[in-house]
Amino acid sequence: MVDTGLTPPPAPALFTDRYELTMVAAALADGTAERDCVFEVFARRLPHGRRYGVLAGTGRLLEALPHFRFGDDELAALRDQGLTDDRLLDWLAGFRFTGDIDGYAEGDLYFPGSPVLTVRAPFAEGVLLETLALSVLNHDSAIASAAARMITAACERPCIEMGSRRTHEEAAVAAARAAHMVGFASSSNLEAGRRYGVPTTGTSAHAFTLLHDDERSAFEAQVAALGKGTTLLVDTYDVEQGIRTAVEVAGPELGGIRLDSGDLPTLATRARELLNELGATDTRIIVTSDLDEYAIAGLAAAPVDGYGVGTSLVTGSGAPTVGMVYKLVERDGVPVAKKSEGKRSVGGRKHAVRRHDADGIATAELVTAEPVLDRDGDRDLVVPLVRGGEICEPLSPAEALHRAREHHREARAALPPEALALSRGEPVLETTTA
Repeated sequence: MVDTGLTPPPAPALFTDRYELTMVAAALADGTAERDCVFEVFARRLPHGRRYGVLAGTGRLLEALPHFRFGDDELAALRDQGLTDDRLLDWLAGFRFTGDIDGYAEGDLYFPGSPVLTVRAPFAEGVLLETLALSVLNHDSAIASAAARMITAACERPCIEMGSRRTHEEAAVAAARAAHMVGFASSSNLEAGRRYGVPTTGTSAHAFTLLHDDERSAFEAQVAALGKGTTLLVDTYDVEQGIRTAVEVAGPELGGIRLDSGDLPTLATRARELLNELGATDTRIIVTSDLDEYAIAGLAAAPVDGYGVGTSLVTGSGAPTVGMVYKLVERDGVPVAKKSEGKRSVGGRKHAVRRHDADGIATAELVTAEPVLDRDGDRDLVVPLVRGGEICEPLSPAEALHRAREHHREARAALPPEALALSRGEPVLETTTA
């Protein structure tokens, strides 16, 4: 475990569904708890119309793994909830994950059937990780997949994650991390800055303007505290007058203005004209107000310098669930599979490669129960993450995020152009399972 110098995250052992413990208790009773098993995490399909998904959360899962233990407080909580099986409680008291974990590198792309995480362990150990793994990967991958579309729509203009007030406090930190991983420049969330080194930014809200007797007084106070390079919110009363007052207070060196309401394309165009007339030609225009990838794309022709994104990134409307599942695919070396209609699985531990053409553009993903004979342009997707319960390459949280950000950038650069379309379509790569 890496000593990051940070306060450890909350003990994750009870971030678990009770039915996991029910299965462990029954398996301990009938002697099947130690059977060698392989579990896989995959998505049966992408959210409707999405052309690719982005895997995020692997680093957070590895952060949590060493802390996934049942101490006195956790065991007492289980007893209070009616779990009084002594054999189960004794086993949990000594639990430490001792298995192996493989998976796609965080930041990579995934498609239906991609085995993004593989856990090999005795049944009881492996099944105990199901809820935590799915909670982390489903949430973070949904955010990352949505954020990647916004990065595409922004066409190199910076995006700021600012959704903390629209979600759970821990989800806000995870969302900031996932968004930064796919290319967001910064976040408003200070804890994301502390834990993961995500650059943070923020100026003021309408409340600060309303606190003062007039807009000029508010702007003067902010410039006095933060300097002329600050960004002033100019739409509390009248946008044009707000811009004039902002430039009068800060001068042409004003760093930026923010627009948070109204017809943003029209307002941004007029704001740019007015700023130029006032000599503030280098003052940036930042727009916010419930932006999603479509609204961002609609501002492509407007003179906008950056986007602040909140609600549409961190809520289900903008980041629909990716529906990853955690399924047993092998038991004592024998493939096993679920055959339920609409929820079938493919038995056996998988290998996966992504195929590329001579120009380095991805063309297909091959998932197979047998090792793949590599061809020119193939990239192995499954990498070792944990061996014998120990993380293969311990990294600080900030280092892990930086590596995932770089990996995503490289993987996304290999997508065919049609993958970046915002219109609904089929997954851009066909996953062949053999």
